[in-house]
Amino acid sequence: MNGNASISAHDLFDQQQERLDLRWLAGQRGAERVLEAVDTVARRPSLSGYLNIIYPNKVQILGSEELSWLDGLDSRQRWETIEKIIQFRPLAMVISKNQACPEDLRIAAEESDTPLWSSPRRGHELLNHLQYHLARKLAPRITLHGVFMEIYSIGVLITGESGSGKSELALDLITRGHRLVADDAPEFTQIAPDVLDGTCPELLQDLLELRGLGVLNIRQMFGDTAVKKNKYLRLIVHLTRPHLEPQPNGANGGMERLTGDLGIRHVLDLDVPMITLPVMPGRNLAVLTEAATRTHMLRAKGVDPAAAFMARHSHFLERAP
Repeated sequence: MNGNASISAHDLFDQQQERLDLRWLAGQRGAERVLEAVDTVARRPSLSGYLNIIYPNKVQILGSEELSWLDGLDSRQRWETIEKIIQFRPLAMVISKNQACPEDLRIAAEESDTPLWSSPRRGHELLNHLQYHLARKLAPRITLHGVFMEIYSIGVLITGESGSGKSELALDLITRGHRLVADDAPEFTQIAPDVLDGTCPELLQDLLELRGLGVLNIRQMFGDTAVKKNKYLRLIVHLTRPHLEPQPNGANGGMERLTGDLGIRHVLDLDVPMITLPVMPGRNLAVLTEAATRTHMLRAKGVDPAAAFMARHSHFLERAP
């Protein structure tokens, strides 16, 4: 499931009001003005930045230099510049360092329902906070079905068809000291070109559902150290039920006996390594999942036991008479 992220001027103001000491000067009727993720992919987009009327920012920051530049224009140029700023329909305009707001700018914002804010923070502080906040809020995101865990300090998503034992495996891993991030519907956001950040929806926070036991509150049962707010996705462990009918020799490829059932799952713009584990009676899936995670960590460091074994085997054959 994938959807377009968006944020309204009112939400942005509420989320950053305390941190940036924002005050609303004009344009309160534009509180519901919305910035969607799709709006950030056209015409050299910039989520926030100093006043720019060539490639306008979604949030225009007016510092001392920008206001001084406006003051240096004659009355006609000044009116045309302010009108051009308003026509681009920014999500908001922010005046830094609590500088006096020009009256013509306030009137234009009020008449056009353009949110106009003021902050005592310097321009670069506003830029850093707003750019980071908007980038995370509008980043591509997706909801996947599975249980997201922290195992040996890396994020592991456990997937599989319904009834394959994902939640039971997660509970077993929690009792072994690993941590739960999200059950059933973890949300993943691409916050960098190679980073997927996984979090839990607020409704499902700290909860794990198991057949026969119902909904369990992991934080209350195992303590604060048993849950984790977020984690980067690095590995997917997929649980599958093997075919009941016997498979001919080599049907699944003989290399799987050496390398394991390795694959890739495409999530947003990233290829995430995936290991498939067959679910069969008597198999300790918690131990196997831990082993799969350790093996992935070794491969990430350049250590591949299967490749080392094949190299050793080739060397042995070369030495044989």
